[in-house]
Amino acid sequence: MNNDYVISLVEKDKRVDGRKLDEYREIKIEHNISKNAEGSAKCIMGDTEVLVGVKMEVGTPYSDRPEEGTIIINVELSPMANPNFELGPPSPQATELARIVDRGIRESKCIDFKKLCIVKGEKVWLLLIDIYVVNDGGNLIDAAVLAALNALKETIFPKLEGDKINYDEHTKEKLKLDKMPVTCTLYKVGGKILVDVDTREEDSIDSRLSVAVNDGKINALQKGGEKSLSSKEIEEMIDIAIKKEKELRKYV
Repeated sequence: MNNDYVISLVEKDKRVDGRKLDEYREIKIEHNISKNAEGSAKCIMGDTEVLVGVKMEVGTPYSDRPEEGTIIINVELSPMANPNFELGPPSPQATELARIVDRGIRESKCIDFKKLCIVKGEKVWLLLIDIYVVNDGGNLIDAAVLAALNALKETIFPKLEGDKINYDEHTKEKLKLDKMPVTCTLYKVGGKILVDVDTREEDSIDSRLSVAVNDGKINALQKGGEKSLSSKEIEEMIDIAIKKEKELRKYV
């Protein structure tokens, strides 16, 4: 679709699919979609579909944090989801998506990493969070965060027998989440600010700002796009993200 046409609509406070500028597409969440993961979920946001699986491994803690486990996030962007995605090493887009999801979880203190310690300085739990984009219909960031939070919320510790994990047996212990930091990404198109762009609008954006919010407090910010944002625009984006937190929180 022609970018000039998209921008002309937005300048009139209209969108290609008829939504308001601050309106999300329909969101659906499904839990426990994988039998082999310790926790899993799917987020469908309009035509965007993202799956997340959480696996747990035992590893060695970092020397400067001997009492803490950690998270490791991997993003898979395949041509099945978008013909512009390529097979091979993680692309800059995949790396950025993983970083944004990671920062929201870490900076909000969503997980108490000390509770992932098994033996101080020797053994800790590692949470491997794998994000798979099934269909890229736009706004992958917000969909990936919702899927990741729901997968983590459903995560159950596997049985640890000595130094080995018995993945065939799970304990009754669920991973405890201290906070649920939802992320709202704001997109600047022309002179307007939108939420939840689809792929037609995404091709027309000047810049974006992803805002991780928990209880009205900002935990992390990540800017993207080629053009700059003014301080006034950033303030406006943050205000919208805080207002949208309550709406997004319904899905976690």
